[in-house]
Amino acid sequence: MGRLPRRFYARPTLDVAPDLLGKVLVHRTAAGLTSGIIVEVEAYIGEADPACHAAPGPTKRNAPLYGPPGCSYVYLNYGVHYLVNVVTEPESSPAALLIRALEPLDGIELMRRRRLRSRTARYKAPPQIPDHALCKGPGNVTHALGITLKDNRLDLTGDTLYVEDRGYRPKRISWSPRIGISVGTEHHWRCYAEAHLSVSGPKPKA
Repeated sequence: MGRLPRRFYARPTLDVAPDLLGKVLVHRTAAGLTSGIIVEVEAYIGEADPACHAAPGPTKRNAPLYGPPGCSYVYLNYGVHYLVNVVTEPESSPAALLIRALEPLDGIELMRRRRLRSRTARYKAPPQIPDHALCKGPGNVTHALGITLKDNRLDLTGDTLYVEDRGYRPKRISWSPRIGISVGTEHHWRCYAEAHLSVSGPKPKA
C-alpha cells in the first residue's frame, strides 16, 4: 500500500504494464486533488519501436524517456490534447506507458467541470458526462486531472503527480494491439481491465 517506489518502474515495460492496472494516479493542483484507478495503458518501448517517440533517437522533446524511471512524460498530441506517460526501465533505455483511461475516484466534480470547459470550447451546449466517461481516453485523462506540459518530467514519487497502491485489483486483464497508430501495430502492447466501462476503444476478449 502507499505511493509506488521508483523500483516499481525500473523494470521491463511489459512487466510494469499489468502491475500498473488497479493503481491510482493522483494529481494535486491549486484547484484541488483528483485521482482515478488506472484501467488501460499502452507500452512504447525503445528506438526500435516505430510508434515510440524515441524512434528518431534522443531529442529535446523525448528527453524524459531517456531519464530515470518513475518520472512523467507529458506532451501535446496533434496540438489538441496533452497525453501523460510514466517512464519505465533503467535510465538511458527509453520506454514509457501511456495512461489511456482511469476510473474516477477523488475530485469527480472538479473533473467534470474541467471536461465541460474543454467541451464548451468546441460545442455550444455540451452534454452531461457520466462518471465512467470522465477519464475515458488519454486526452480526457489529462483534461479531467488538469495535467499539462508543466507536469512534464515530474518525479512520480513526489507530491504533485504520483501513483498509489490502494489495494484495487482488476478482475481480468487483456492485451490488444495499440490504438490510433499506423506503425508498430503488430505489437499487442495495450493492456486493460477487461469489460471495464472506462476503458477506451475496442475491447476484444482475452
